[in-house]
Amino acid sequence: MRTVERWLTSPWRRSCAGALAGALPVLAFPAPSLWWLAYVALVPWLLLARSAPTGRRAAYDGWCGGFGFMVAVHSWLLPSLHVFIFLIAGLLSLLWAPWGWLTHRLLGAEPSPARAAVAVLVLPSGWLMVELVRSWQGLGGPWGMLGATQWQVTPALRLASVGGVWLLSFLVVAVNVAVAVLASVREARVPAVASLVATAAATSAAWVWAPRPDVDGHVRIAVVQPGVVDGGDSGDRRFDREEQLTRQLAGQRPDLIVWGESSVGYDLGDRPDLARRIAVLSRETGADILVNVDARRSDRPGIYKSSILVGPDGSTGERYDKMRLVPFGEYIPARSLFGWATSVGKAAGEDRRRGTEQVVMNVGHGLRVGPLVCFETAFPDMSRHLAQDGAQVLIGQSSTSSFQHSWAPEQHASLAALRAAETGRTVVHATLTGVSAVYGPGGERVGRWLGTDASTAQVYTVPIARGVTPFVRYGDWPVDGALLVLAVYCLSEGLRTVRLRRGAGEPLVPPARTAHGSPVRPGR
Repeated sequence: MRTVERWLTSPWRRSCAGALAGALPVLAFPAPSLWWLAYVALVPWLLLARSAPTGRRAAYDGWCGGFGFMVAVHSWLLPSLHVFIFLIAGLLSLLWAPWGWLTHRLLGAEPSPARAAVAVLVLPSGWLMVELVRSWQGLGGPWGMLGATQWQVTPALRLASVGGVWLLSFLVVAVNVAVAVLASVREARVPAVASLVATAAATSAAWVWAPRPDVDGHVRIAVVQPGVVDGGDSGDRRFDREEQLTRQLAGQRPDLIVWGESSVGYDLGDRPDLARRIAVLSRETGADILVNVDARRSDRPGIYKSSILVGPDGSTGERYDKMRLVPFGEYIPARSLFGWATSVGKAAGEDRRRGTEQVVMNVGHGLRVGPLVCFETAFPDMSRHLAQDGAQVLIGQSSTSSFQHSWAPEQHASLAALRAAETGRTVVHATLTGVSAVYGPGGERVGRWLGTDASTAQVYTVPIARGVTPFVRYGDWPVDGALLVLAVYCLSEGLRTVRLRRGAGEPLVPPARTAHGSPVRPGR
């Protein structure tokens, strides 16, 4: 241990160690999917901040760890953003500086059992605040939330139905803090063990008492995944491939057919020939087709990404325009300041326009679906609102075609399992180039994944569930609880500081008295 401490006396070595410690949790996300690693992956980072010589250095350790975490989780963006990703990571990692300082404050030196117990509540709450702030769409959205590592763990999915991915993040960080205390603070092992027992008890209680969605029917939904289509005329050739694959569904009795994001590269108002071809496919298969148009609209200015439902007679009028756009990928924040990003990566040459409201579509057969486009499936609130508005199935239309040989397709597909568990609704994740997947109302996988090497059409028999999960009913209550914990902690620390200052200002001996018996007044 002393050898390690001597090695970390170098600021550069300590900074590198912090970045590596922060990057470690990425192995718990797909594709490695070492979900169990999430429960100890933060321990090196916590121990590093705890051992910092000062609170200021601990804050810097928090920044270094946050930088490593952000770069690792978003490494698949490197071919698109190039050096810009390091600038973004450097700015967003500032959110972890207070968390590093707080770790040193609570766990530094030899913390008492009481301080260790407080840390198990306060540090996860602080982490949730970091996730809350960086989840804002303008800062990149909630990609890489720590709770998302548990997408294939059945007990964790049950917890997601209670408190969403927020509750999972809180509990994962709490376990990490408890393990760090067990490993480094002998006197505080009792509260650490107690917190681990409490986590296990909460998981067990959710497993037993949380309401399960009631399945009262099934529908058949087909996913059309054309695969990679390159070249200057890729838009037309992709449409031809989608048409060919969709025609193969005739006779399989689907209730709905879903194409991926940007599956149609022209506004259907400008290209009535394409609209007629899709309508013919709808008549041949006996199902409406949900396509996604990425094009300049003919009825209003600007480029939109829109989910459009086409039936046997053409467009049904059901349309959803994407509301939350990908920073730099679909628009450039403060383009006058950051417009140079288009010269070093694949940033948007022209900003897409935003939709104004979410839409629940009636697709026939008594089926109501709620569309989401691309990384909108990463936002828990959007799927929750669709469930509240009566959507029976959530449809995510995505592409990820620019990131075929990275972890992005698997990470994106895994988010659908969390959204399904949170809402108690089946989620269909349909992409152009994989990974496409379907998850039932408990977050369980339905059928097979369509990998990045597949060009096919697949019909899934998906369950229709009714009922309301606690997360849909009560929303982001773990975030509210974390805010309350931090407010109480700040208030108690403030009162403690006031008492200490008052105590320091009191004289240690009785004041001398004058001949008249009055205390000597300073300055008199």
